[in-house]
Amino acid sequence: MEFEKLSFESLLGAFASDAPTPGGGTAAALAAAMGAALAEMVCALTLSKEKYAASHDAVRPIAGAARRARQEFLWLAREDSDAYEAVVAARGLPRETDAQRGARARRVTEANRLAAEVPMRTARAAVRLLATLPDLAAKGNPNAVTDAGTAALLLEAAAQAALLNVAINLTGADDRDFVASMQAESETTAREVTRLRERVLDTVRKAF
Repeated sequence: MEFEKLSFESLLGAFASDAPTPGGGTAAALAAAMGAALAEMVCALTLSKEKYAASHDAVRPIAGAARRARQEFLWLAREDSDAYEAVVAARGLPRETDAQRGARARRVTEANRLAAEVPMRTARAAVRLLATLPDLAAKGNPNAVTDAGTAALLLEAAAQAALLNVAINLTGADDRDFVASMQAESETTAREVTRLRERVLDTVRKAF
């Protein structure tokens, strides 16, 4: 489903329904897309003003990164729902015979692996964009500094939410090396997004 084409009311209704998708992973990606869009706005409010010309060279690449990230997050929102629908479909496979049980187990494991990989990609993309926001908060249009802070909060929340989805789907994966690697990356990512968010908010608070 192309969630970005829904009205906001329809999107909220989709989340509120008893359907398994869209769920938390999709919500995380869409929150990150909103954070990226806010970062784009701060960039636009800086690049469009000659009085901030000294910051243009620093802000211009952030604008490009935010624009690309927003599109990536929208794609990941769809991918996340598709990945979890595959998990649901795999769980619904017949298991009356040994062959069926074996095939079902393999499909469930494969689906859970993908359902862990997709939100991890969301978390990684959120960290990449969040890493640009300390500079944006410091060098962007000061009248929009709280928007940069809001973008940072949304990206951190998106990353942390995505990591929750990584964790729950890893419980259905049977590759120990894969699970260990993803868990280690999750821990590092969680710490990094918190650190980056605080760097941005430190700059925001100094503007008051």
